[in-house]
Amino acid sequence: MSLALLELMFPFCTPQAIAWGKASARPYTTWSQYGGAPDSSQYSALTQINRSNVKQLHVAWRYAAGDTNEYLFNPLVVDDVVYVMARHHSIVALNAVTGKELWVHPVEPEARLITHRGINYWESADRSDRRLLFAANNELQEIDARTGKSILTFGTNGRVDLREGLGRDPQSLSLVQSTTPGRVYKNLIILGSATNEEYRSGPGDIRAYDILTGRLVWSFHTIPHPGDPGYDTWPKNAWKTVGGANAWSGMSLDEKQGIIYVPTASPKYNFYGADRTGADLFGDCLLALNAETGKLIWYFQMVHHDIWDYDDATAPALLTVRHNGKTVDVVAEANKEGFVWVFNRASGKPLWPIQERPVPSSDMPGEVTSPTQPFPTIPPPFARQSFTVQDLNPFMSPQERAQLAEEMANARNQGLFTPPSLQNTVEMPGNNGGANFDSVAADPAHGLLYVVSKDLPCILRLQPVPAESISPGESSEQRGRSVFDTDCALCHGSNLRGKPPAIPSLVNLGARFTRSQVRAIIQHGDGPMPAFSSVPDPALDALLSYLFNPEKTSASGKEAITPASPASPSHSQSVEYESGFGFMFTKSGLPAIAPPWTTLTAYDLNSGTVRWKIPLGDVPELAAEGHGDTGADFSQTGPVLTASGLIFTGTRDRKVRAFDSRNGKLLWEATLDAGLEGIPAIYQINGKEYIVFCAAERATTYTHNVPGHSASQSPIPGAYVAFALP
Repeated sequence: MSLALLELMFPFCTPQAIAWGKASARPYTTWSQYGGAPDSSQYSALTQINRSNVKQLHVAWRYAAGDTNEYLFNPLVVDDVVYVMARHHSIVALNAVTGKELWVHPVEPEARLITHRGINYWESADRSDRRLLFAANNELQEIDARTGKSILTFGTNGRVDLREGLGRDPQSLSLVQSTTPGRVYKNLIILGSATNEEYRSGPGDIRAYDILTGRLVWSFHTIPHPGDPGYDTWPKNAWKTVGGANAWSGMSLDEKQGIIYVPTASPKYNFYGADRTGADLFGDCLLALNAETGKLIWYFQMVHHDIWDYDDATAPALLTVRHNGKTVDVVAEANKEGFVWVFNRASGKPLWPIQERPVPSSDMPGEVTSPTQPFPTIPPPFARQSFTVQDLNPFMSPQERAQLAEEMANARNQGLFTPPSLQNTVEMPGNNGGANFDSVAADPAHGLLYVVSKDLPCILRLQPVPAESISPGESSEQRGRSVFDTDCALCHGSNLRGKPPAIPSLVNLGARFTRSQVRAIIQHGDGPMPAFSSVPDPALDALLSYLFNPEKTSASGKEAITPASPASPSHSQSVEYESGFGFMFTKSGLPAIAPPWTTLTAYDLNSGTVRWKIPLGDVPELAAEGHGDTGADFSQTGPVLTASGLIFTGTRDRKVRAFDSRNGKLLWEATLDAGLEGIPAIYQINGKEYIVFCAAERATTYTHNVPGHSASQSPIPGAYVAFALP
């Protein structure tokens, strides 16, 4: 029987699956790597759960996360053990059939900085040595996968300091490690980083370490050193001072070819680049590197001199397509702009034309923006790339609508690459919109790609970084209020109330967090909030005093202090500017743009066309009043595709769903106790197939203050929940 006939009879069986038959090690039948496989496909070849029986799924087991932390974790499954993160970021081993706890590896109590989206697994050829790899507080660590005990022969007493070897004083780098876990290749662990969002952050070097010893094997400088390719796209010696151009969102490995595909983020500072004039290679690039040596094979830059924070925020997908009558191995990258970029995996040649088009220029002193930016012509974008008054959210009062319309009328709004300025600037899809981490699933053999996307516009506005002007005679709380007004008020509001659920309230903060926890969130970031690691300790101490005692900043204990006016800017390039970037939400906490806010788009990359597109999820309060198909707001769960033609995903409306991959039709859904994040994992034990979700999206669940509903907050019981057939 021919392969073509087999594919017609079994359209969701890959050629690899057919060739390997029932072998236990056949591709895409385990979930022992982040995203399911080294190629980040988020794909399973298991077929027991299919279109005809998916409605019979029921809860097989549930494991409580144990505290109120947020987890965005992708469980790993090796043999009959599931590895998860829970209990104050501890690593936990569970029985994959029952969910029973086997062991717990505790992590330092203050380790908010940890690879909380996933971890790595490695084993020796004879399986006598099995290890789990993760990073916490900028230190790479390993534990025995069978016992949970630390492996002290790794690095120095079991740890490798990731701040070392970057050409900077390690003590000056507060944030290096990424929250995604990198990739294992042979005896190497290849890592990116998540440098902070500010000036003088760490450089985003891609590095490989020996898994047995912790020795650094190779580095690729994303901010080139003298003699490196791309050095002339930066000012001289920029590598000594400029940071970012890092890989935080995941990377994909072609094990057969020995190539690692690495998407990079914007250089820092995100929204102003007078200190980094030039194209800034290798920021916002897709890099193809030799996984053994780190040598550059090819690259493509999606954004020249990025001042929008338009990172390549998803791991690239590795697929095989039919193009111009030939079979081609490709790599596809979805990013925050809403584009899908498709390249020949070996050469880096685009499958379809990419055009350099003129874009608006900056009016900021010292800023030199690129006159053009690249636009892929095929396939079409998956996200909206403009936002006007006609697109405003309909679920607002007339007064709020008029206020937002006036704000937008006075803002600079020239489309996708409108440069930030001293004037309010509209950014769409927004720097937390488009495709973000884990947003893509792929059918590796048939060229099908599925993208979860958010439409979340932002307002950017630059202002000069103010000089320290706090009087020593002021109280600590008053000094902290000054810091808050400068760095925090645009998002959280001068009244501390934020816009829940997207931007949390800071009122009565002490009832929910300790000072050390809030300090860690400020320094390292959390969720959509960036890290503010360069805030000096005296200013940070004052800010904490204010946040925990805001009533002490006025005589009545109720009145807000009026923010001080920013200092007048000097038009010298030595002046640094920062953006009070605000996600555009209504007073109810919903995005300011009309729905759908989250979508799922299916592409056929053989032809470069969209097969279908649907809203993903709902806002429960709106759905109860008949307003369905809005898409869930703000958060997302990475989709997983199966060979039986199902797409599993979850949303912040607390629902898990299965869709028909052919047409997007909803086939099954179930409601859990918490919002969903991370990537589900699919595995099979003793002939029974399971899918486990991470339902611990927030420490608090919110009801939107939409018309007719009042906002509220209540604790949630975060858990890992596994489903199976009866």
